[in-house]
Amino acid sequence: MQTTPAQSGHEHAYPAHWEADVVLRDGGTAHLRPIAPDDAQRLVSFYEQVSDESKYYRFFAPYPRLSDRDVHRFTHHDYVDRVGLAATVGGEFIATVRYDRIDARGLPASGSADEAEVAFLVQDAHQGRGVASALLEHIAAVARERGIRRFTAEVLPANTKMIKVFTDAGYTQKRSFEDGVVRLQLDLEPTDRSLAVQRAREQRAEARSVQRLIAPGSVAVIGTGRAPGGMGRTVLRNLLAGGFTGRVHAVNHAFPEDAARLEPEGVPAHRSVLGIPEPVDLAVVAVPAEQVPSVVAECGEHGVQGLVVLSAGYGESGADGRHRQRELVRQARSYGMRIIGPNAFGLINTAAGVRLNASLSPELPAAGRIGLFSQSGAIGIALLSGLHRRAAGLVGISSFVSAGNRADVSGNDFLQYWHDDPETDLVLMYLESIGNPRKFTRLARRTAARKPVVVVKGARHGGAAPTGHAVPNTRIPDATVSDLLRQAGVIRVDTVTELADTGLLLASQPLPAGPRVAILGNSESLALLTYDACLTDGLRPQPPYDLTTGAQPADFHRALAGALADEECDAVVVTAIPWVGDASAADLAGALREAVAASPAAKPVTVVHLEIPGLAEALAEAPGADADADADADAGAGGAAVRIPAYPAAERAVRALAEAARYARWRRMAAEPGRVPEYDDIDEAGAAADIEVLLEAHGAVLAPPPEGPRAVILSAPDTQRLLARYGIAVMPALPAPDPDSAVRAAGRLGFPVALKPTAPHLRHRADLGGVRLDLGGETELRRAYAELTELLGKPEETRFVVQSMAPRGVDTVVRAAIDPAAGAVLSFGLAGAPSLLLGDTAHRLVPVTDRDAAEQIRSIRTAPLLFGWRGATPVDTRALEELLLRVSRLVDDHPEVVGADLEPVIVAPHGVHVLGATIRLSPAPARTDLGPRSLPVV
Repeated sequence: MQTTPAQSGHEHAYPAHWEADVVLRDGGTAHLRPIAPDDAQRLVSFYEQVSDESKYYRFFAPYPRLSDRDVHRFTHHDYVDRVGLAATVGGEFIATVRYDRIDARGLPASGSADEAEVAFLVQDAHQGRGVASALLEHIAAVARERGIRRFTAEVLPANTKMIKVFTDAGYTQKRSFEDGVVRLQLDLEPTDRSLAVQRAREQRAEARSVQRLIAPGSVAVIGTGRAPGGMGRTVLRNLLAGGFTGRVHAVNHAFPEDAARLEPEGVPAHRSVLGIPEPVDLAVVAVPAEQVPSVVAECGEHGVQGLVVLSAGYGESGADGRHRQRELVRQARSYGMRIIGPNAFGLINTAAGVRLNASLSPELPAAGRIGLFSQSGAIGIALLSGLHRRAAGLVGISSFVSAGNRADVSGNDFLQYWHDDPETDLVLMYLESIGNPRKFTRLARRTAARKPVVVVKGARHGGAAPTGHAVPNTRIPDATVSDLLRQAGVIRVDTVTELADTGLLLASQPLPAGPRVAILGNSESLALLTYDACLTDGLRPQPPYDLTTGAQPADFHRALAGALADEECDAVVVTAIPWVGDASAADLAGALREAVAASPAAKPVTVVHLEIPGLAEALAEAPGADADADADADAGAGGAAVRIPAYPAAERAVRALAEAARYARWRRMAAEPGRVPEYDDIDEAGAAADIEVLLEAHGAVLAPPPEGPRAVILSAPDTQRLLARYGIAVMPALPAPDPDSAVRAAGRLGFPVALKPTAPHLRHRADLGGVRLDLGGETELRRAYAELTELLGKPEETRFVVQSMAPRGVDTVVRAAIDPAAGAVLSFGLAGAPSLLLGDTAHRLVPVTDRDAAEQIRSIRTAPLLFGWRGATPVDTRALEELLLRVSRLVDDHPEVVGADLEPVIVAPHGVHVLGATIRLSPAPARTDLGPRSLPVV
């Protein structure tokens, strides 16, 4: 057991929360942790493997070995003024970093000194892997936690690698040259540049870690059965049948000692991966769960780069399985390996230079441009089968992964990989849980700006992650998740069928320039169904063009060519039923493909057909196919490359087209993103000071309980003062504990006034009739007070207040709340039944831009009430947008504001009026997305 400073008499306990797993530049992993007293022998062994040159760069003189005093100094820390971190692989040090707090003269210091000297040492064999950069991020975070604001470092001019580590980090820095030494000073406050550098490194490292898994040069299948059947033998045969271009090895400890090859496959056979006389890039593990730890240890010792664990019996099987799963990930990461699984279906890469089918899929899918991620093996099988059945020749797969329990490698990692993958133009994902929503939306937004990301999420209403998924719980309702995904440009669909439908269209057609749709075909009824579906999905269909049931392929060709040439049309839906005549499905397909090929306009075209066997296949047929040779000859060189997706129902085709249109609109808007406005009247410093005082006054800065810090609800005056710092005025409401107090309050405010209860069980209950408006004088006020007392109860139970009358308008509600996983979310809707009963509320991640605010207001179903519905006077939506932006700024600037409710907010023809507000404060939650790079804790 590792000795902690607390056990060895030090003042500060071992800071276990500093431990982290990181992905390095080459895709391998390392474990970072504080150095402890029992690391002495590890430190000595590490130092012996460092070259003399690297030692000279560290100590500025020949330093062949560490003295006992050095070893004690470098392994004994107080974890405040003196801190050391080590990067380990296989339990052994590969790099170290240390800081020592110093004063203005450069001497050892403690207490209030906010500067520290920092120094690194990286084993030569691991230089160039980004170890020092990762250590710098983590030691900087540790230093900030301990009150250190600046690092200084002295580096020899010849040590260009270490100078580059500092200069490339993105921190504000100063550089000087004194006495033959480069002196660097780094301000440790994160900057936009340091955060950008960190995220760019994260992207490259995580993409590379997936690249190592998905394009191996050699694969070992561990658990290959001696007899046909079983997972291991099945994967081995699938690898060979798929034409894997690398080397394949079969491993089973039960193989005879003299067995050299496994027949009839003819591949090398080994009793252990340690017996393979060459490097192994990927190991597919198909042994019982209790045997996996020894297999992982052997893989680690042999230098295997990654694992696909098909074995079950982990998180999906209960508490013991969850513990076994955590230990599996820790063990693999300790050797620098990443894991797909456990309980995985496998991994596929159709690239011509790889042709990897390390999965239970019996055949390698057709090569194409779709990246497919599934957390479910069953759904993965269904998607692969469905795409193959419906889309043979139309689209194909670039890579596929079914991650099972996704204890390590997740959808986020594959988004990092597919973002830059030149072989992938479209990403389809089936998710049952989102382990890090904040990171997922950030990565999805970046990828969606280049290529579509389509997601279907299972377990939407279960309230918890599926069994086996080690992810943090999130309180965000599914409707909110959907809004946040759409804000990030993700195409969220409801079913696996819609995932395939949308994927087929996006993979084979250009994006529409707008929502205008031409409908043509030989069935008026089918065209009308398509027209109705377009209206339902927010498209703008033109009147259908009925070709009549006597239409021949030439008529379809002529009509489609005309629609494609029409500048008032952005997309075309062709509807078809069996026709009178001798023309075949191939003839119609050829006519449609020829019309598309001849058109200079890039517009999506899709076909809805009923009972026309062979049409979908003919529309998707590959160039040069015998069945379509004549059609291709007639169509010319361009026609052979045209592919058109076909659907058996109008609603499915239109839904896919509508998703493509919404995504295209998002892409156009994302190209010119909005901005977060600056307001001169915002007092950010004053608000920060108020918040600090209020938290201290309520004792909220004390250690939080296990469930997290308890929120403090501010009083009405404190709420009004804090909101005023951000230019948000709340109409005053004066307490009225009795009729005389109500009259005096009205006298101060001026008639007319409103009388309403503020007790929690009565607020915003218009259905109870508990509010009296436009009370023009004392007599009316006293009468209203008596009526409400009789109706609702005693004044001490109702907590009446008197408030000035606001102008007539539309009652709305604005809320902001913090979710630990997703971050701050801003919500907007109409007050009362629309938001409470119908859930008609729009959500956006903070910070909200001016464009986000405008879109948010217009995205609710009841938005027409704001814009003059049925002749009503339109209200001041610009003022409403400004209010949303100010609330967004408040919660973004001050993470201690964990909740803000403004209700009701009356939006009048001129201006907005906040009638009630509640603010909740809590010590600022940790922002994991702003900290140093690290893999999720298992």
